[in-house]
Amino acid sequence: MSSSDNFQDLPKHYDPTESEDKWYSFWEENNYFHSEPDDRESFTVVIPPPNVTGVLHMGHMLNNTIQDVLVRRARMRGYNTCWVPGTDHASIATEAKVVQKLRKEGIKKSDLSRDEFLKHAWDWTDEHGGIILQQLRKLGASCDWQRTRFTLEDELYESVIDCFIELYERGFIYRGQRMVNWDPAAQTALSDEEVIHKEVQSKLYHVRYPIKDSDEFITIATTRPETILADTAVCVNPDDDRYTHLVGKKAIIPMVNREVEIIADEYVDKEYGTGCLKITPAHDQNDYEIGVKHDLEIVDMLNADGTVADVAGHYIGKDRFEARKLIIQDLEEQKLLVKVEEIANKVGYSERTDAVIEPRLSLQWFCKMDELSKPALDNVMNDEIQFHPSKFKNSYKHWVENIRDWCISRQLWWGHRIPAWYYGDGEEEYVIARTAEVALEKAKEKSGNSGLTETDIKQDEDVLDTWFSSWLWPMSVFDPEFIKNKKANQELEYYYPTQDLVTAPEIMFFWVARMIMAGFAFTDEKPFSNVYYHGIVRDEQRRKMSKSLGNSPDPLKLIEKYGADGTRVGMLFASPAGNDLLFDESLCEQGRNFSNKIWNAYRFLTMNMEKGVEYSPTTEIDQKNVADKWMMGRIQSTLSEMEDDFSKYRLNEALKKIYSLVWDDFCDWYIEVCKSDEYGKNMPKENLERALGFFEILMKMLHPFMPFITEEIWQRIQERSKEEALTISSWPETQGEAYENSVSLFKTVQDQISSVRNIQAEMNLSPNADLNIIIKPKSDELTGQLKSAEWIYRKLLPVESITFDVNADKPNASAASVVAGSEIYVPLEGLIDLDKERKRIQKEIDRLEGFLKGVEKKLSNKGFVNNAPDEVVEKEKHKKADTETNLEKLKKQLEEFKG
Repeated sequence: MSSSDNFQDLPKHYDPTESEDKWYSFWEENNYFHSEPDDRESFTVVIPPPNVTGVLHMGHMLNNTIQDVLVRRARMRGYNTCWVPGTDHASIATEAKVVQKLRKEGIKKSDLSRDEFLKHAWDWTDEHGGIILQQLRKLGASCDWQRTRFTLEDELYESVIDCFIELYERGFIYRGQRMVNWDPAAQTALSDEEVIHKEVQSKLYHVRYPIKDSDEFITIATTRPETILADTAVCVNPDDDRYTHLVGKKAIIPMVNREVEIIADEYVDKEYGTGCLKITPAHDQNDYEIGVKHDLEIVDMLNADGTVADVAGHYIGKDRFEARKLIIQDLEEQKLLVKVEEIANKVGYSERTDAVIEPRLSLQWFCKMDELSKPALDNVMNDEIQFHPSKFKNSYKHWVENIRDWCISRQLWWGHRIPAWYYGDGEEEYVIARTAEVALEKAKEKSGNSGLTETDIKQDEDVLDTWFSSWLWPMSVFDPEFIKNKKANQELEYYYPTQDLVTAPEIMFFWVARMIMAGFAFTDEKPFSNVYYHGIVRDEQRRKMSKSLGNSPDPLKLIEKYGADGTRVGMLFASPAGNDLLFDESLCEQGRNFSNKIWNAYRFLTMNMEKGVEYSPTTEIDQKNVADKWMMGRIQSTLSEMEDDFSKYRLNEALKKIYSLVWDDFCDWYIEVCKSDEYGKNMPKENLERALGFFEILMKMLHPFMPFITEEIWQRIQERSKEEALTISSWPETQGEAYENSVSLFKTVQDQISSVRNIQAEMNLSPNADLNIIIKPKSDELTGQLKSAEWIYRKLLPVESITFDVNADKPNASAASVVAGSEIYVPLEGLIDLDKERKRIQKEIDRLEGFLKGVEKKLSNKGFVNNAPDEVVEKEKHKKADTETNLEKLKKQLEEFKG
């Protein structure tokens, strides 16, 4: 029961700020978002953990809005929902921030011990970490904050170490010298997925190499002339007649004057460049493989920071790109630079630091991918794990089928330290152990030296790739000891596999694929059932929104300006499933306007309440009232359509449907027909109670999208206990009669009323001028149905008389329209100056006839018809046809007005 007395304090305008803070605190205080295993079916979502030092950006806002919609709806559908929040330690990004901070304070990382640096890193994390999680509350994210995890917290740290040890013991992890992607800025190896290939304008330098004991030269083409200093061979195709006479001879490397053999290999493309390659095994993956095949010397000319090493003999200490400029100058002076071409080619950049990647031969730790990747491919391709949209399966399949072993070691200090302990100088003189004590015992056993002490062993300095921890996320957040214990605890049994993963396609290989691999490797189960890939947030120029471009609005300022609900609506409106989001701030304004529309509708209903009267919202409808049956039918059909949209992850389509149901159907039509027949009188009590009952259902349907304003109104419609909060209420079910006939009939009435309103506007009639409306239904059956709804026409139009007659004739001097086969006539005599209208029509006829003559003259000109583009001629023909049609209508109307 609710009384009008409860609504006297209803503000005239909706205040999102006051409402959002109030209801989020209410939800948290009452523990609505927390989950513990029980007898209900679980619905589990794990957040893609943002960087611990990150702040909310547009991508986060889209991603977490989508997750929140899914979670809130599942909660209302009776699932035991568990949305686990958390942050990622982000090795490279966080360490770079700490190094930058220290540099500003005049401190170099190299001047600190590992422990000293880590103290600075933890201080930075404590200061900045978790800011983004607080910001997510502003968005309305209904996470289980009691379960917040951090990938570098003690329990999850141990879980990652367990993972390394387990995979090592199973033969998946090995140490070896391989060509890796090297980031000179972060001074660490990267996996293939952490390299972004950009197409850039480059230069292709053609350089002459002298042939020993000859006047001949052989010309190579290279985009990286600085690596000439590390060449150890020149290679040609064995079938290339231009060079066969040189195979086996010696070429002299410019600058360093090193003699190298000219070798032949089918790898060389005769058509590219000069058909002749310089071979630099230490600085190119393909060159390395040729070097191994031909047993070539390896010369590593670059230091870890991208400067030229002593072994190069020239430009020592210079940055690699500075060395490039210098060697070009020197080659020109020595007359060895033949020409320079401008070309477009792809260059690898670090995903984190944006530094140009260097291929580098390095001793690293790797994880074998061939066996781990097989179930990850099979279970996506057979739809055991479903991708939404499914188009992403193709790129996923291509990547998995061409996967290479994963370089998992990083030359950093911030992260999970590799549990390898060295007791000698040999490559195999190491053991894998969780602690130094265990490592010492293993080292004694492996070396046969029982005299080893803790000072004789040293732990690997490197840490593991960040993704090596986050690939355990769906499992470790519930049971950090599941690998060590070889079995799941109660929570992992209950919450795993999770249901929906919401993420961006750009981390499909970094994270999604690897979580699937880890899931099957350690639990023999999939980690989730569905992966929904949302698009990238772009500006109107289709550029990805980013701080560096300055084209990204601050999400918190958007929330401050438009409210969290309005901002959520704007993001979702712009977000078609699987496609990029072209963000337009006006959509957030539209979302705010929708909030205001909802508030004003509710405020109007409360203004119709009589003081001291108790009101009981109800959905018990009047079976004789076509408007009630239509509204219930529209709710039922919208629920069914939304269900279909949710099943296909078309959240924006589901939102558009409930938006239209609220704005168009309920606010613009249903409330209008519920008003009193007498102007100035309150809405009848029974109408108001049904309107409030329908409004409650609409608030439920809107709640996942707009949680704050819906909870605000829900709590105002009736007094509620804590157990009756909207956020934990039941999702409306489609049930009972669909009222299809009533929906169809009301739609006809709507269209006919809209048609009459159009006539009023077109004829410039006074909106209050009484009308004599004649409707000629298309059938006798419809005639009876429309008569039963006559009260709606009278309520929504200024009707003096209305006639429904299947045999009606069109009166003279009347406006007419046709709606779905039924004709509508509105006699205009007495409403307009007929003589003035005749003159207006004649004037328009004269104008159109003059226009038609011009078009006909143009079309009769053979020169124009034969020489003008087809689309131009076709356009003139359309003008002629349209003008003729309009003239016919006007002449007929003029005849009628002459009477």
